[in-house]
Amino acid sequence: KMKFNISNSATGQQKLIEVDDEKKIRAFYGRRMGEVVEGHHLGEEYKGYTFKITGGNDKQGFTMKHGVFTQGRVRLLLREGYSCYRPRRDGEKKRKSVRGCICGPDLSVIALTIIDKGEKDVPGLTDDERPRRLGPKRANAVRKMFGLDKEDDVR
Repeated sequence: KMKFNISNSATGQQKLIEVDDEKKIRAFYGRRMGEVVEGHHLGEEYKGYTFKITGGNDKQGFTMKHGVFTQGRVRLLLREGYSCYRPRRDGEKKRKSVRGCICGPDLSVIALTIIDKGEKDVPGLTDDERPRRLGPKRANAVRKMFGLDKEDDVR
């Protein structure tokens, strides 16, 4: 039993599906974060889709970390700027448990992102467009979004 959190950056939507079939889940075993997986492994409604594995959590809640090439858990010394860690003081380092980037049967959630869309729309994932909640703050980003020149006032 495993959950798949599928996100679609083009529409801004995401969907959590739960898969009980071991044959569907087995296609993800041994794959690393950043690898591309065909969508037909998850079911017929995802035929033609391509997904990228972006992360996941194991059954105890430890997140997968890019660059740790194991299937189990390791304890790493993390500092500011590393993923999976938020320092509380300046210069603080901490040894934390993180999970390796290789998918296995001890995962409870795998995060996927849609790279290529298939022939059919998936309700709640590709059928509706959700507008971005927040716009850009910097002047150049606002100019880029609306196609303005440098001379235009963005205020």
